[in-house]
Order: sequence, then structure tokens, then C-alpha cells
Amino acid sequence: MLRRFSGIFVLSIGLLVGGEALSSEIIEVGSHKDVEHVYLGGSVVPYKEVTLSAQMPGRVEYIAGDEGDSFTAGTLLVTISDENLLAKRKAAVAQYDQAVAALQNAQVQYNRELWSPRSENATQMPGMGMPGIFDQMFTKQIGDTLGYGDKDVQRRADLYNSGASVNQAQSQVRSAREAINQIDAALRDTRSIAPFDGTIIKKMVEVGDTVQPGMPMISFANMDYIRIQTEVPVRLVPYIKVGDTVKAYLDVSGVMIPAKVAQIYPLADKSKHTVTVKFDLPIGTRGVPGMYAEVSIPVKNSKPSTSIIIPKSSILKHMGSLPSVLVMNDKNEAELHVVRLGKKVNGGKSFTVLSGLKPGDRIIDHPPRNWKPGTPIK
Repeated sequence: MLRRFSGIFVLSIGLLVGGEALSSEIIEVGSHKDVEHVYLGGSVVPYKEVTLSAQMPGRVEYIAGDEGDSFTAGTLLVTISDENLLAKRKAAVAQYDQAVAALQNAQVQYNRELWSPRSENATQMPGMGMPGIFDQMFTKQIGDTLGYGDKDVQRRADLYNSGASVNQAQSQVRSAREAINQIDAALRDTRSIAPFDGTIIKKMVEVGDTVQPGMPMISFANMDYIRIQTEVPVRLVPYIKVGDTVKAYLDVSGVMIPAKVAQIYPLADKSKHTVTVKFDLPIGTRGVPGMYAEVSIPVKNSKPSTSIIIPKSSILKHMGSLPSVLVMNDKNEAELHVVRLGKKVNGGKSFTVLSGLKPGDRIIDHPPRNWKPGTPIK
């Protein structure tokens, strides 16, 4: 029976191999025109990834989990010893209390000078008993008359001195408070918090390790979504833009899947002359960071190329290390042809053929597994 599938003539043939009926078909290969594509290798990366590094020196006291453990945003992941900082904080609190006491005393002295000036207090004048009274009644008055002293100036000077003491005490209180805040900030740096929902993908330290500022401790990533990151030659960057959809291939799936251009870096690498591009993969795509991946970049201004496509099911793999197909000759006899395969198409169900076939050749789809040269196909 002659049937037509997508412009290809197919002839059904029933074969018996080892008592098992196989449905083999003779199909006529055709040509396929497509825009030129450039295939670029890359790696799977998480949607978000951070490396939590030590901000303070110390000893690792706590790690929330191991690689593969997931945590929500705000979860404590790593803590570093803080005994030294806690001791410094207690000392800073004591200095703060002293500064507050000094401020209160300075305010009391200022208020006393404001309401009971020392310049008018008899007990503050030189002498004791009758000499003090004499100084208060006669010496001060004579001095004012002769211009030897001015009680108003003395009062303002005493008041200013008391006010300066208050200001100095306030500055000491602020300085002590900021010292406490500085230590509190250092204490916060001994605790690494999950910045978002994610998973620990790598641990660089263990409990008991000694760390220094800048030393990486764990890598934390959001694995709900994955991306492909690849280096695109500068000449191909004009052919893509953010939001475009291209085809991608992952080793884990073995099929082509759509990938959306998510980010194009603004600068090119000076040595490689490439631009880093990230592609978003569909939700639920299986993959792990570091996995090999490929993306297909269409060269839109190129002339359409003609290629031969054959189904994956027509390829013989048991005849040797090289892929082969059975080709029908003019005598309706099957011949083994070694082919060179190109890229996967149609979701991985077909391959392009770079050499070994020409348009119009007839090949066997679903060939018998035990076929040997010279075996007739009727």
C-alpha cells in the first residue's frame, strides 16, 4: 500500500524476524530547507546563586545542612564563633553607662549654674566665716566700682563652661552608642542568612574549621528554575534579543526544548571576543547546575540551507561504531550505507544527514535487527 506522510512516499513491508513481526517501511528521503543555525555549547546554571563568605575571623560552629538540603529565605545557614565580640560588647556597654552617668552629672551642674550662679554664691568667694562675709559685702562691691571684676561676665563664663561639659558628655554618649552598634554589626556578620528560598549546592567548610574574612563557606542557589549560560561570539549577538525563543538541547533529556533569551551581558570578553548570554528554560525542565547544554542561534540573514532528514528509527547502531542505514538500490535490494549525522530535529525524533545520502534515496525505516548483507527484502 502506498501512503503519503508529510510529502514523503512510504511503502509498508511486513517482515518476520525470529518469529516476531516487525513493521518496516521504505521511505524516500527528501530535502529540507532551513535557516543556518550555529550550535553553541554552554552549561546549566541556577536561576539565582550566591556564595556566602566569612565576614569575620573565627571558628565555624554551625552549618544548617548538607548539599541538596533546601531552606526558606531568612533561615540561619552558618554561624561563626562570637565569644570575643560578646566580651567587647559588654565592655562597650559599660563605657556607655559611664558616659550616660557623666552626661547626667553635666546636666545637673548646668542647671545649678543656670538657677544658682556660683558668681553670686557667698560660699564660693575666697575666705571663711567673717572674711567671706567681708569679701561678699565690701571687696566684691569695691571691685565692681573700680572696674576690677564683672559678675555678669563671670556668670556667662561659668554657664558656658557648664554647657560645654554637657556637650562633651553628649558626644561621649553618642560615641559609646556607636561603638555598641559597630559590635552588633560585627555580630550579625558572624551569622549567614539565606537571602532567598534555595538549596545548598556546595559546602566549602565544615563545623570546627577556622575561617578568615573573605573565605567562601557555602554556595546557595534557587533551583526552582534553571538557565543555560553560554558564550556567544560577538558576530552572532545582533541576531538575538531579550525575549527571543531559540532551541536548546540538554544531555539529560536528549531532546530539543525551547529556551528564552533572558539576559545579554553589555560587555564582551576581551580575550575570547564573546558575550555572555543566559537563556531561561521552561518550568519543570530536568537538569542540574554544571550540566552540558547546547543552544541553536539562527543566522537570520543567511541563505536557507538544504539538508537531508531521516528518522532516528532508521539508523542502525549494531552494525558498528558508525551510524548506518539500509538503502534500496535499483534492484530493490538493501545496501548498507554509512552516514554522517548532523543535528537533531523534530524534538530529537530525526537527524540531519551531512553525507552518505542524497535526495531521492529510498531507505528502510525500522530495519530488521538481524539484517545481514545479502539478505533480500521482499
